[in-house]
Amino acid sequence: MQPRNMSMSGVVDLAAVKAAQEAKSKAEQARAETARQGGGGAVSPTDLVIDVDEAGFELDVLQRSTEVPVVIDFWAEWCEPCKQLSPVLERLAVEYNGRFVLAKVDVDANQMLMQQFGIQGIPAVFAVVAGQALPLFQGAAGEQQIRQTLDQLVQVAEQRFGLTGLVVDADAEPGDRPAPAPLDPVGPYDALLEAAVQALDAGDLAGAVQAYKNVLSDDPGNMEAKLGLVQAELLQRVQGVDPQQVRKDAAEKPGDPTAQIIAADLDLVGGHVEDAFGRLIETVGRTAGDDRDAVRLRLLELFEVVGADDPRVALARRALARALF
Repeated sequence: MQPRNMSMSGVVDLAAVKAAQEAKSKAEQARAETARQGGGGAVSPTDLVIDVDEAGFELDVLQRSTEVPVVIDFWAEWCEPCKQLSPVLERLAVEYNGRFVLAKVDVDANQMLMQQFGIQGIPAVFAVVAGQALPLFQGAAGEQQIRQTLDQLVQVAEQRFGLTGLVVDADAEPGDRPAPAPLDPVGPYDALLEAAVQALDAGDLAGAVQAYKNVLSDDPGNMEAKLGLVQAELLQRVQGVDPQQVRKDAAEKPGDPTAQIIAADLDLVGGHVEDAFGRLIETVGRTAGDDRDAVRLRLLELFEVVGADDPRVALARRALARALF
């Protein structure tokens, strides 16, 4: 299993956003299946810190991450910094009371996992959320930094994936919890969604757009298809444009909504989220009528690409409201 990285902050990463939405959908289906199988019981505090090896990684980490964020502590007996960090992580796992599970991996005994995560040195700490791997920190870290990182992790897990953690009961029997459902249940639109992803990977943006529209024509509320569609349409709009000419036109025509809209699309694809939002909000203030409405609608589409839980979207929504009213 090759882990996939997902950034919690920074510039927008369309591939990561797509992966996050896929993972969220699978996590929701897995939790529903676990509930149908009688899962969802409380865990013992001792189950919040577990030793994991390569053989148990699929069950103990990947499948468990559909219910709760799993923090992975890569360590070794000979590593002195590990001996300082590991007890802190173990104590915090108990203190956070089920908001995350700590999985300890001895790199000497599990070198394949170390290679798969691309670890160059230890201690190294990763997290897996709904099957998606992301780096947290490497090397020595102070407790305050660790707490801040964990707080951000559990917030993202709850807001983006709906993972609120496990119920902990001191009287529960250690290990007496049903295993979570597998990560990959088959949904009714999996084939169409996979076709869209393959079209994106192949650069067939028109094919991807149509595949997502096919899903939405049958299931208008499908969130994975909605997000995939706005991503594919964004990439389709900037395909083949001359970036230098677009920037030149936008600079020379600050009141031209068409010039500003395509420039904002380029901003976002390039990872300049605040620039894209700011450009369109300023254009809203300079325009009126149908032109203003076109700019506003494009801005709302870009909000969808970045994600409602991103703080930059919240700030931009407030700025848009001020520009409109």
